[in-house]
Amino acid sequence: MKHKVALLSNVNISFVTRMLGKDLEMYAGEGYGNELGLMMDKNSSYHAFEPQITFLIIDLLEAIKHETDAVGAEEVVARWFRMLETCLQPGKIYYVSDAFLWGTEAELLSPQQRRDLESIWMRALEKCVGAHSNVRVFPYCSVIERLGTDNAFSLKMWYMGKIMHTGDAQKRLAEEILHKCELETGVPKKVLVLDLDNTLWGGLAGEADITPVTLSDDHGGLAYKNLQRVILQMQKAGVILAIASKNNEADASEIIDKHPHMVLRSDAFAAKRINWNNKADNIAEMAQELNLGLDSFVFFDDSDTERELIKKLLPQVVVPDFPAKPEELAPAMCEIYRKYFEKPVLTKEDAEKTRQYAENAKRSQLQASAFSFADYLKDLQIKLESVKPVANLDRFIQLMNKTNQFNLTTKRYDLAEMQKVLEDSIKKVYLYRVEDCFGDYGIVAALIVDLSGVPTITDFVMSCRIMGKNVEYGILTIVEEELRKLGYGKVQGLYCATPKNKPVEKLYEKAGYMFVGRQAAADLYELDLATNPEREYYMKTIQNHVDL
Repeated sequence: MKHKVALLSNVNISFVTRMLGKDLEMYAGEGYGNELGLMMDKNSSYHAFEPQITFLIIDLLEAIKHETDAVGAEEVVARWFRMLETCLQPGKIYYVSDAFLWGTEAELLSPQQRRDLESIWMRALEKCVGAHSNVRVFPYCSVIERLGTDNAFSLKMWYMGKIMHTGDAQKRLAEEILHKCELETGVPKKVLVLDLDNTLWGGLAGEADITPVTLSDDHGGLAYKNLQRVILQMQKAGVILAIASKNNEADASEIIDKHPHMVLRSDAFAAKRINWNNKADNIAEMAQELNLGLDSFVFFDDSDTERELIKKLLPQVVVPDFPAKPEELAPAMCEIYRKYFEKPVLTKEDAEKTRQYAENAKRSQLQASAFSFADYLKDLQIKLESVKPVANLDRFIQLMNKTNQFNLTTKRYDLAEMQKVLEDSIKKVYLYRVEDCFGDYGIVAALIVDLSGVPTITDFVMSCRIMGKNVEYGILTIVEEELRKLGYGKVQGLYCATPKNKPVEKLYEKAGYMFVGRQAAADLYELDLATNPEREYYMKTIQNHVDL
């Protein structure tokens, strides 16, 4: 099903709209220069079209009405954003272009004046994005900068019909708009598995007596260092890094830990397999260790043989081509990020992924040393905190849409649907943060109850990184207790089987619920709230410190 998209601007970009028509259902528009007027008029064709996503591609010089005095420009920009905020609708997504100042008179401004005018727009845009979870930044600047102004703009076209962009620029804008639309519904990969020799550095570890590895601040060594810099930025954006490399571990670790130009140190990697074993086996082991499906993995290796092996033995793993030249490494990795890992919004949890998976390794060590599973759960000192879904909407939607293994019904929600759930008086929504003695898991569990009849748990999801610690039983107990206090005598739960949610197939049975039949495509389970099923879990609520 095609996205319904509106492309609005204060300059003529009708050709971009036409380009996108083959892939998206596009709003035909009513000229240009009245972008906010269309959005503010509830009877306009824009509102009749009901776009899911609106892109506002704004030329800065036209937006500030050619007012190059900073004080005057700031007043105009502030007014524009105040008007925009009155138009924003819950459940709709808005992309607003960042600032690039272009125009004949702009060439006479000093670099500082240009930066000041662009900063005025960016400060207002960033404030708007911070206040509204459904507003995003559209990277207009990067589209122009990649082409260069001479190739991106045309004075001839501008004078002919207020078309400021060249054909190449229009094509790039269309590609970027389509990419952003795909991000809104795509499922990003999670783990980047990296080889070492001739991948993260040039040459072979352990051959230093013959020739040192290639990794430096100049020549070929800089290509590998820049690749690592790109990968580090990916890690900061939530990509989990792992190593699968055939080396003597001591030789490889010596480089990782001590080489002066190594950007990615040991703590950047959530899992490592540096040995002479089959790489397919190593990746399968890491998937189990990280508790992630193989379809979450991307494998990057210079060896044609190793890439073909993974394609054959682990077809769920994405295996991109490897660049032919070292200077192509960093750009290729940027494209891998855009294609497989990029998300429309980065949450706090995304930025902390590596830390969280490193903490999981410590938990595994604790479990191995515990006398019993109960002792292990007690030693973890798990704490549960209820958080407000509205204040954490991006993470809430991310949890609902990206969780597969611990997902009882695997229902997906777009922003509009989730807004309706939160505003529905017959729905109770629960969102939880979890921490233990090793650190904060972040916001990792969500549950929705429909109160229209017998209270029914229609959605229950939990991040894979908290699975196996019986937190789900504590959450069910809290929800059941609240329903009991509200006067309900029973609660029901739904389970829809999928190829990926086998781990929770027996959850309700283990929690003391009885199977009572089928409802549509789901198994229906029920619990008499007068009963008190025996469940093994150990946790504490942060708010009131009541032991559960």
